[in-house]
Amino acid sequence: MQPVKILDRFPNAQWAKFKGKDLLRVDEFSGEELMQLLELAAHIKKLQKNGQPYQPLQGKTLGMIFDKSSTRTRVSFEVGMYQLGGMAMFLSGKELQLGRGEPISDTAKVMSRYVDAIMIRTFSHAGVEELAEHASIPIINGLTDDFHPCQALADMLTIWEHKGKLKGIKLAYVGDGNNVANSLVLAAVLLGMDVRVATPPGYEMNAAIVEQAKGYAQANGGKLLVTHDPVEAVKDADAVYTDVWTSMGFEAENEQRLQAFAAYQVNEKLVSHASPEYLFLHCLPAHRGEEVSAGVIDGANSVVFDQAENRLHAQKAVLAAVV
Repeated sequence: MQPVKILDRFPNAQWAKFKGKDLLRVDEFSGEELMQLLELAAHIKKLQKNGQPYQPLQGKTLGMIFDKSSTRTRVSFEVGMYQLGGMAMFLSGKELQLGRGEPISDTAKVMSRYVDAIMIRTFSHAGVEELAEHASIPIINGLTDDFHPCQALADMLTIWEHKGKLKGIKLAYVGDGNNVANSLVLAAVLLGMDVRVATPPGYEMNAAIVEQAKGYAQANGGKLLVTHDPVEAVKDADAVYTDVWTSMGFEAENEQRLQAFAAYQVNEKLVSHASPEYLFLHCLPAHRGEEVSAGVIDGANSVVFDQAENRLHAQKAVLAAVV
């Protein structure tokens, strides 16, 4: 069987605008462009399920820099690059010269002469922006303390697959106003969804990001509600999403957070306010008995493993589009 080189429904002219672009935040793309990436992801996924190779990145190499531990990000990017015909290199930030004080700008310039793209999973978003500023190849944000765009793309793909649409879908996020929430909300309002976010006092999303999201919602036919009331957020929701209460880098706050978030667990009582056909989403890893009850995450409405699989397909679409 010959590998598919060009998708007939995605002419080259459409994809030329993506080549060489960075993915640092989801709102670097318009709602229309995000939908095009999701359509490409779904098509690539269908090809893979049918055993039909799609390998546009033969001879291409992805450098993967990790300062944070990872399961889904590392495996999905490495496997995805291989399935697209290229190869991926795991690079520990501690073992690179970055770990010995080499300027980010120097690393960016050198890596640009070795590989065709860089995926980086790290702490500082400003550091990723500096890497992109000095690199001449696409930079993909695999996670920073502020944003997780690849996760948001997988989330949107999952909801779209199960609900058949995104525009007008009611999405509730309950928990910490963290990097996952930031990217999820930005992607959702760009795609015209009705988003409700419930966080404990003191753990709200960044105010500037909320204002940006409100502007995107207005421009794209979406809605955004920010509240401290989880029931208000979940009422009649088509999808309910949560994340861990203590993200990487905030371990010292764990006991304080357990108390602050106690009333924000996504459990059977809370989801009784959602649509009966609601989807439950979680970016994983999950702590059953903390942010979500076992009955919800392991129940019939949970799509967390479809969501985890879609990291692979969404990221393959990004790689195919920008590299």
